[in-house]
Amino acid sequence: ADCSHLRKNSPSGVYVIQPARSPPRVVWCDMDTEGKGWTVVQRNSHDTELTWKQSWTTYKYGFGNVQGDHWMGTEYLHLLTQQGTYKVRFIVRNKANVTHFAEYDIFRVESEASGYPLRLGRHSGEGDDYLTLYHPKKGGIHDNMKFSTTDKDQDQYSGNCASSYGGWWYDRCQNVLLNAKNRILWPGFCDNGDCASSLILFPSLCNQCIPALLRPCSLPGPPAPHSSATHGGRSQLQ
Repeated sequence: ADCSHLRKNSPSGVYVIQPARSPPRVVWCDMDTEGKGWTVVQRNSHDTELTWKQSWTTYKYGFGNVQGDHWMGTEYLHLLTQQGTYKVRFIVRNKANVTHFAEYDIFRVESEASGYPLRLGRHSGEGDDYLTLYHPKKGGIHDNMKFSTTDKDQDQYSGNCASSYGGWWYDRCQNVLLNAKNRILWPGFCDNGDCASSLILFPSLCNQCIPALLRPCSLPGPPAPHSSATHGGRSQLQ
């Protein structure tokens, strides 16, 4: 289950979901953005109090407050994206309060045993593709890169990108930086330190888009008996 299982009149807020083969997970479900039913994966503000230079285990299970800045957890991203075909939307807002987005029609995180590599599909949205295309002057590429943290360096750089910026799918450090304290970066969207916030979302329908959210590309059937999405102790499943 994910946020797409919620009734369409459910409010945005904190819910408990349970992906297949996973323990329950507290998440923020965005029911206000176009399409509804978006699962928030990541939220980061320029002046965040979070420290994004965290260990492999901390990133694996997630950290922060789902009502504010947080990381869902790399293991939960893996389990969620094994349930079906998902797309993803990345949203970046600059300090002038202008919002930009990039969307990919496939989003998958492979297993921990393989290093949690990122798999992305075709790009759409605004600006150039800075995740799946190689940009040698901007820091390489992110698609198909393994996840790196301060204590597990899996990037293609001689140093450890995560020690400088925070956990992410790095090639040679700077290109797109979303899990960084006071250093959010997406070329063309916000440059020279004028990024104010970032958001990653999963959508539930491939032909519907929302900022930095995650949802399956086709709505699943009724959830299995062990799957749930609850809010305030009351079931909100369709």
